[in-house]
Formats: sequence, C-alpha cells, structure tokens
Amino acid sequence: MGYATAQLGLPYSWGGDGPAAGEAGFDCSGLTTAAYVAAGITIPRTAQTQYDAGPRLPPETPLLPGDLVFFGDSTGSITHVGIIVRDGQMIDAPGAGKSVRREPYRWATFRAARPAPA
Repeated sequence: MGYATAQLGLPYSWGGDGPAAGEAGFDCSGLTTAAYVAAGITIPRTAQTQYDAGPRLPPETPLLPGDLVFFGDSTGSITHVGIIVRDGQMIDAPGAGKSVRREPYRWATFRAARPAPA
C-alpha cells in the first residue's frame, strides 16, 4: 500500500487517474486502480465495477491492507471506494475540495469489502 500512501495530500479530481496519467490528482476509483496497477494487478476503473468484479468478504471479517471498501447510496448504487491500509483506516480520495487522505473506513454508507486480489 506504499503507492496509495505516497499519494496522500494530492487533490481530489473527478475522473482523475493521477500524476502518472498527466492529471493533478485522483478520484476514489482512480486511486484504487492506480494503487493496484502499481502492485501489478489490473482491476476495473469505477467504484461500481470494482465492487461488481470480485467476491465480497463476510460482514465483520477483519480487513487487511489492500482490501477494498465500498460505500453506497440509498438506491444500492456504489458511490465510493477506498483501500485499507491498517487498523481500520483507509486511504481514499473523498470528494471535491478534499485531498487524498487516511481516515477511518467505518462510515454510515459502508456497504461491503472485497479482498485484495492475489
């Protein structure tokens, strides 16, 4: 998760894929996609497609670094994704006007977690 940690402080940028793609910052799924690519793993680009692409962990499973955590709205759509780094913390690009940051992943809109692909 060194890649994600190295992005702390970069600005949120809707649709952003980060400096390697010539953009100033990331959106949430751009950050998780780039972090996985840096680890040699290809995943889909959007939060919803990342959620749809893999198995989900049973509720209350201890989360490990690299696991993805997903958040949604009242319609069931997945609207946000973060990447677990340690001790109940994720790194994410939370939204307009905010920077990539580390924060607790336990939000009211938490929907599921997906294990890091091997």
